[in-house]
Amino acid sequence: MIEAVIFDVDGTLVDSVDLYARAWREALAHFGVEVPYDLVRSQIGKGGDQLIPALVPADRLEEVQGPLEAFRGRLFRDAYLRQVVAFPCVRRLLARLRDDGKRIALASSAQEDELGHYARAAAIEGLFDAATSADDADRTKPHPDVLDAALRKLGGPAPERCRVVGDTPYDAIAAVRAGIVPVGVLCGGFPARALRRAGCAILHRDPAELLAAYEREGDAALAAPAAGDEATGAA
Repeated sequence: MIEAVIFDVDGTLVDSVDLYARAWREALAHFGVEVPYDLVRSQIGKGGDQLIPALVPADRLEEVQGPLEAFRGRLFRDAYLRQVVAFPCVRRLLARLRDDGKRIALASSAQEDELGHYARAAAIEGLFDAATSADDADRTKPHPDVLDAALRKLGGPAPERCRVVGDTPYDAIAAVRAGIVPVGVLCGGFPARALRRAGCAILHRDPAELLAAYEREGDAALAAPAAGDEATGAA
């Protein structure tokens, strides 16, 4: 039986990936680092500690990392945060899981103030038992630190009795490293093949499809298929 479900937030519960990519690209350009939009977008899901080294030349990294991350944070809050909206059925999904006795955690690479805004935007305040952000981790995804923190805040359930729901390969890699089965959603825009390569044996298009599958199948909607079986959910 699955006891707890840990949700990524950006691109999983709220539609923010493109907004983050635009903010990061604008911030990088402000510091003289021109990066194609698609390359920036491919890194969304990481926190700044992992994203910046992937995009900034090594000889400038020490100079710009701190100021760049601070500038991006201010830019996103001022110009983009209010544009973030929840995907359909997020509140219903979390409420249904809680009604079935599952504990819920949010585990994001976003900053704590951004995470609070997303919970309000999705109308899920009071529907989760724990929340972790970049402030709770020494390293953000794809490292498992934020998921390890979520497990601690949930009281230490066995990882094999938990699931991580996320939209990026970095969510899936972090989950595998934490010993948790990852469940992928495609609403963040990452290709199904990338999520499968990162460890997702089961995919759903978005929270609405996950909710519909859960209402039909119960825990099977969150369970990896047996060897030789096709994964359910989106192809």
